[in-house]
Amino acid sequence: MTTELTVLALGAVLLLAHIMLAVHYKTKQYGKDWNMGARDEDLPPLNPIAGRLERARDNFAETFPVAIVALLGIALTGKANALSEVASIAWLAARVFYLPLYWTGVPKVRTLVWGVGLLALVALLGVLLFAPVQAGPPA
Repeated sequence: MTTELTVLALGAVLLLAHIMLAVHYKTKQYGKDWNMGARDEDLPPLNPIAGRLERARDNFAETFPVAIVALLGIALTGKANALSEVASIAWLAARVFYLPLYWTGVPKVRTLVWGVGLLALVALLGVLLFAPVQAGPPA
């Protein structure tokens, strides 16, 4: 399996972690009845930790489709190269570090880490769009 596909699978695991953490802290605040109910009622604002985890999840969910297109596209077209490997690992690492930074409310560094992830995504899209197909089957 290519590095890009491995990172894609690990990205899916990270998405599940985002979802489970956000809903766990939201359930701690609103209760199990809310979690198992229709969730139609108006609720007070989330506490800071639950709110940050929900925003971190939303942020990941907004950018993960771009990663899916880039990583899967690179793997399917046989365009994997050294840049795509480094960029895919950098994207995943940035997204892994982003979660605890947002969770704990660390400003500025969190934004810098997000920027690293974004640059890695742009590099991956560049590989997908402009890199030549590698000779032989994808690794």
